[in-house]
Amino acid sequence: MYQLKDLYLNEIKDKLSKEFNINNPTLIPKLEKIVISVGAGEYAKEVKIIQNIADTISIIAGQRAVVTHAKKSVAGFKMREGMPIGVKVTLRGKRMYNFLEKLIVISLPRVKDFRGISRNGFDGNGNYSFGLKEQLVFPEVVYDDIMVTHGMNITIVTSTNNDKEAFKLLEFLGMPFAKGR
Repeated sequence: MYQLKDLYLNEIKDKLSKEFNINNPTLIPKLEKIVISVGAGEYAKEVKIIQNIADTISIIAGQRAVVTHAKKSVAGFKMREGMPIGVKVTLRGKRMYNFLEKLIVISLPRVKDFRGISRNGFDGNGNYSFGLKEQLVFPEVVYDDIMVTHGMNITIVTSTNNDKEAFKLLEFLGMPFAKGR
């Protein structure tokens, strides 16, 4: 399943350099990392559920997920310093391309009433973020093994600071953007 990296190296790099008139090969946009994160929300005090979420995200990403802890106490959220508040995993290299290919080819088409992901997820610095409502769209997840269904945020970080270049990179990689603006 490493076809996406080969596609980038053999075809997409050349297309991007021609389209944006980039002569320096180090300035051609590329993927740097993908961050998958899940906020615990109301389950922050339930250690078993946090561990189950971490295990699920680890299975999806193919890499061990890390439980994140609160840096400060916030009384309004009933949160104490050091309390587990979420789970995250950062993918780079082969695992990043493997996850992105699995996301594009298998998981996103399994989303109910899927018409494409929004084009509005760019942050102005060439990074793209979007969310999934449940983890069951990934084929590795066994329904009987999960305690709660949860969503996740996926952030794709690129080497460019331009949203237009990042959009073209993701479009050439096969990201199914919604039609329209």
